[in-house]
Amino acid sequence: MNLLNPLVTALARLLIFPGLLFAVPAAWFFLWVERKSVALMQERVGPPFMQPFWDFVKLLGKSTPPRRGVAGLLMRAWPLIAVSAAGGAVGLLPVLPSSGGFEGDLILLLALLELPSICIIAAGFSSRSIFGEIGSAREAALSVSYNIVFLLAIVSIAASQHTFRLEALAALPASPLHWLGVLAILVCLPAKLHINPFSLPNAEQEIYAGPMTEYAGPELAMWELSHGLEWVAGTGLVATLVAPHVGAAWIAACIFVAISFAVVLLLSALAAATARLAIDSSVRFYWQCTLIFAVLAVSSALFMRFRS
Repeated sequence: MNLLNPLVTALARLLIFPGLLFAVPAAWFFLWVERKSVALMQERVGPPFMQPFWDFVKLLGKSTPPRRGVAGLLMRAWPLIAVSAAGGAVGLLPVLPSSGGFEGDLILLLALLELPSICIIAAGFSSRSIFGEIGSAREAALSVSYNIVFLLAIVSIAASQHTFRLEALAALPASPLHWLGVLAILVCLPAKLHINPFSLPNAEQEIYAGPMTEYAGPELAMWELSHGLEWVAGTGLVATLVAPHVGAAWIAACIFVAISFAVVLLLSALAAATARLAIDSSVRFYWQCTLIFAVLAVSSALFMRFRS
């Protein structure tokens, strides 16, 4: 019985909430909110509410280009791996009080959050398209740059709370390093989600769809779903680090959804208000952020040490 309860809790988190039963509709909803918000800020009508869902269904009904050999198998595998990783990352989020988890699950979450980006890089090179390869090269350069800030932020938060367990991070009172890390994560999310000003890998005006140029049909539908699940996982990570675990489970769930929605609106406003940066400017921006954040993190750690 003692072993059964954690297993049931883990399956409920993965399959129901905040897992697939919640995350898949939320992915389509967040994609619509992002597109609609940008459209309204640019004084356009924007897509109807169900458009991301119908786009997904339409792509499922289309055929894919014939591919042979190992390259064809890999191109079909990458989007499935990306969807599985993003869905697993959402399922790990400690939204509800006493939601379980295990020591070190933060490290697993970081690995799952990074897998979709790795799959995009591999997909572009597997396609043997010049546009896909350029997009993958941009994604690789950008990923190395922002992930330094992202990983440094997560490690700082974990170090300030002396734990790598997600539920403990969400439950413990926040420290100055905690809030500094949350701010750094917010700075990295536009690049991780490929929105302006860091939408370099899929710049349609320059390289068509970048790594996705050779994709169509159900495979492209899986990429769109993976992108939506990344929205849910990225904004959900911020929500779990910001929202206190107080009150009943339904209150915690409502707070989680509200903060995630607010982050989507914030990032959408940023995307609408900015233009796409060049690759050298983007890389330079995150290297500068790395230096600034490192100095602030060390300063905050020293302040906390002397204060205690």
